[in-house]
Amino acid sequence: MITNVTLSTKERYLLEDQKTHEEQCIIKYDNYSNLASDSELKTIFKNLSQKEREHLQTINQLLNGQLPSMGGQSDSGSQQQQNSLQQNSQQQNSQQQNQQGNTSPMMRQVTTEQGFKITDKEMCIDMLSTEKYVSGTYDTAIFEFKDPRIRDVLNHIQKEEQKHGETLFLYMQSKGMYS
Repeated sequence: MITNVTLSTKERYLLEDQKTHEEQCIIKYDNYSNLASDSELKTIFKNLSQKEREHLQTINQLLNGQLPSMGGQSDSGSQQQQNSLQQNSQQQNSQQQNQQGNTSPMMRQVTTEQGFKITDKEMCIDMLSTEKYVSGTYDTAIFEFKDPRIRDVLNHIQKEEQKHGETLFLYMQSKGMYS
C-alpha cells in the first residue's frame, strides 16, 4: 500500500543527496561488474547494483510524496550469498596459499581502453568504503525526518547497505584480500 507523505525542504534535500549516492553506487557497481576478473565478484557487483536500483526507486517514490511498502524487498538472496561465501572461505584460502607463486585474478590489474587500471581488490576496497559512507549518510538522514514511517523506510535501506558491506567483506575475506 502506498500512502502520501509531505516532506519539508530539508527532508527533500536529504533525499536528493541519497538519490545521488544511490545513482553513484549503481554506476560504480555496473562499471566494476564489467571490469572484475573473478566471475563470482562480477555476480556480486551485478546483484548489488540491482539492490541499489531498488533503493533508488524507493527514494524516488519518497521524493514524489509516496510512502512505499517495504514488504516486497528482502535480503534473502543477499543472505544466501553470504552463507555461501562463509562456507567456501577456508577452501578458497587454502587454494590461494597453494597458488602463491601465481598471480591471482584478484591481483591482476585490468586496464581499460582509456588507460584506467584497477584490480579486483581495489574495486572491492572502493565499494566497501562507498557502502560505509552511504550507510552513514542514511544514519544522519534517519534522525532528520519527522515522520516515523519514512524513518522506517530509510532504516530498511540502511540495513541493506550494511548487508552490502558485509557481502563485500566476506568476499574479500574469502579471497585473502582482508586481514
